[in-house]
Amino acid sequence: MSNAKVLPLLEPDIEPCCPPLTERPLTAEEAVRTAAMFKALGDPVRLRLFSLVASHEGGEACVCDISDVGVSQPTVSHHLKKLKEAGLLASERRGTWVYYRVEPAVLAAMGRMLGRVAA
Repeated sequence: MSNAKVLPLLEPDIEPCCPPLTERPLTAEEAVRTAAMFKALGDPVRLRLFSLVASHEGGEACVCDISDVGVSQPTVSHHLKKLKEAGLLASERRGTWVYYRVEPAVLAAMGRMLGRVAA
């Protein structure tokens, strides 16, 4: 029998994003928040890491599972930190490893923002 506890997911500290681009112009604050998220994803290594975490079984990945992206481990950690600072990833330390997961609220909001097509 395992002693592991299931912890509830916390909402991100960063507000998810903004309304669909076709709904109204972004405010200056919304543009700053949104640009930070897209800037974090604008780096090919970060985009690949984000994809690896998002597509990993169970929706989360141990840093030990996502280190083979063509850069050194310290660089992987740097990029994961940038994704976390932008509010795109959350992390949790379990023993000696850190597990990352995509913030679903942020991802859903970004999808809504870009997914709505003007009629």
